[in-house]
Amino acid sequence: MNYKQVLKEIQPLDTDAKLKAGARLDSLIKPIGSLGKLEDIARQISGITGEIINKVDKKCTVIMAADNGVVEEGVSTAPKEITAMQTINILNGLAGISVLSKQAKAEIRVIDIGVAGDISHKNLISKKVKMGTGNIAMGPAMTTEEAIKAIEIGIDIIKELHTEGYNLIGTGEMGIGNTTTSSAVLMCLTGADANRSVGKGAGMSDDALEHKKRVIERAINLNNPNKNDPIDVVAKVGGLDIAGLVGCYIGAAYYRIPIVIDGVISAAAALLAYRLNPITKDYMIPSHYSEEPAFKHIMESMNLEPNLHLNMRLGEGTGCPLMFHIIESALAVISEMATFDQLQMDNDFLVDIR
Repeated sequence: MNYKQVLKEIQPLDTDAKLKAGARLDSLIKPIGSLGKLEDIARQISGITGEIINKVDKKCTVIMAADNGVVEEGVSTAPKEITAMQTINILNGLAGISVLSKQAKAEIRVIDIGVAGDISHKNLISKKVKMGTGNIAMGPAMTTEEAIKAIEIGIDIIKELHTEGYNLIGTGEMGIGNTTTSSAVLMCLTGADANRSVGKGAGMSDDALEHKKRVIERAINLNNPNKNDPIDVVAKVGGLDIAGLVGCYIGAAYYRIPIVIDGVISAAAALLAYRLNPITKDYMIPSHYSEEPAFKHIMESMNLEPNLHLNMRLGEGTGCPLMFHIIESALAVISEMATFDQLQMDNDFLVDIR
């Protein structure tokens, strides 16, 4: 699908449905507002669907797998071959996202959007744009056309899930070096410096972290992305996994499906989608508070607040199945709790302290 046309057709949340959901939540047999973020989530999803009572029919985390040429600069302690290996491990049910998704009774879709090698698995969805991105310290990650193609792949994946009846989606990724590209995206879009934006990723020494910061600064100076053009930013210093996830956020807003943000990589994609069309933010639900420094600044840039504080930094989309539990609990509250009227109970004593 043409991403420009999709962006134009994204609609705001249904304000009337949100108000009605809020009224029902306030009528439930509890102190007003006492379930906090669960109530916020229930209202948001009513605004997304236009219905007061909602339930999750099918849920799935989309995992974009791609390699990043910048690993040639020694910005990760893991070799790039791990991308391909871990992509297959996810499909074989052996990785963190696999285990947590199974526990949450959620599915996964793994997309090869740019793994630097030929990989195969019966459940792998092959949408390879190219064999990994270029080294951003030596030139652009990809062409504008390749970035757009990756974004449109993400939109099409969401279209397929929507057609199949999925109404709750998560975002994940697999790609060695993608905390580097995520930090570069943040720095370009917000002007934040490397000390505030760059973390240790999968783990590295303090000296290696300083090297990683210098590599990102060099990449930004060399490529000089236009901070007002998200497509230019992701094409020059981003990754194919990030670009694919940008499309997922755009597609979720277009098809009116709540979509969960995982950690720093999927958050960088969320920020790019938000810059392309701010309405996309209203369809996003953050999961955990990633330990990567860039994550905090991305959330601040979008005025979003993570719901879980678990000291996680794995990636893969692992925050999403955990958040699925919370979202389904929120929907159970609004749909299954009794109201004061139903039980003929007096609620004159209630005080709204929000």
